[in-house]
Amino acid sequence: MRDYYRPLVRSDFPRPDTALSLAGGPRWFTHVARHRRDGSVTRLAATEVPPEALARLTARRPSLLGLPMDRAQIMGILNVTPDSFSDGGSDRNAAEAALRGRRLINEGADILDIGGESTRPGAPEVPSGEEIARTEPVIRALAGVPISIDTRKAKVARAAVRAGASIVNDVSGLTHDPELAGYCAENGLPVCVMHSQGDPETMQDDPVYEDVLLDVYDFLERQVDMLEAQGLARGKIIVDPGIGFGKTQAHNLALLNGLSLFHGIGCPVLLGVSRKGFIGRIGRAPEPASRAPGSIAVALAGIAQGIQINRVHDVAATRQALALWQAVEQGGKDDA
Repeated sequence: MRDYYRPLVRSDFPRPDTALSLAGGPRWFTHVARHRRDGSVTRLAATEVPPEALARLTARRPSLLGLPMDRAQIMGILNVTPDSFSDGGSDRNAAEAALRGRRLINEGADILDIGGESTRPGAPEVPSGEEIARTEPVIRALAGVPISIDTRKAKVARAAVRAGASIVNDVSGLTHDPELAGYCAENGLPVCVMHSQGDPETMQDDPVYEDVLLDVYDFLERQVDMLEAQGLARGKIIVDPGIGFGKTQAHNLALLNGLSLFHGIGCPVLLGVSRKGFIGRIGRAPEPASRAPGSIAVALAGIAQGIQINRVHDVAATRQALALWQAVEQGGKDDA
C-alpha cells in the first residue's frame, strides 16, 4: 500500500535543531502525517520518511519569472470575459482591461493571470478565435508585466505567448487539448497544472472521489511526471488542487485542510479560492464582491501551509493582510 506524507508545517520560534525546511522556505517541520488508502492517518517523525519523498518535501523551488518561490507571491486575476462569475464584463475594451491590470500590479500583484474563457460552474466552452480576440490585445497592452495565460487550448496559449505571456495556467490539468503539454514542454514554458473533475459545464453535477486529497494528489503527480518525461523541468511546473472545480464544499475543505501534502510532488503550489461559492456559503456573503474577508482568511491559511502562489481578485486587501500577518508572525525581528 502506498504511503503519502503530509508535512505538519510550523513557523514558530525557536526552531528546533532537528527541523527541516519546507520547500527551501522559512517554514519547517519535524513530523509528518502518513496517509494511506485504507483511510488511516499516522503521525511520524520526519526521520521516518523515505529519503526520496523527504527530498521533494524539502528541496528549494527555483524562481519563476524572477519571482522567488521561498515566499508567498500574489497572482492577480484579470478576466476579460463577459460572463465570469465575479468580474465578468468589467471592461469595455482591451485598453480598459489593461488599465485594470496595471492597477492590480500597482496594488501589489506579482503576476497577472489573464483569462478569456469563463470556467465558472455551468459555463460553455468558448471558441479559440474568440478567446484569442479577448486576451491577445490585453496582453500586448501590458508589455513588461509578468503574465500568465489562463487557457485550456494550445492555439490560445501560442497567441498569448507571442503577445508576451510567460506562463500557461490550464484548469483542465492538460487534459482538454492534447497539444498543450507538448507545446509547453518543447518551449520550456512554465505551466500550472490544475485538477478538475469534468468540464466547467458539468463539473458540479455530482462530483465523487474515493479520497479527494489522495485522488487529486495522484492526478497532479501523474501530470507532472508526464511533463517531465517530455522534457519540462519539474522546477517549471506549478500544481493547483483546483478548489471548486468538480468538488463539493466538503471536498474543498478536505483539500484546504491537507494542502501541505502537495509539497510532496516537488513543485510550487498555487491556491485559487478567491470569492468562490463555498466562501459565500460559509461566510454568509451571497455576492461575490463581498467575499474578500473570507477569501483572505483562506489564503492566509494556505500560506501557513507553505503555499507559494495565491490567485486573488482583491489584490490590495490581500497584500495588506499578508504584510500584517507576516509582521506579527515575525514578531518584529526584521524591523530596522
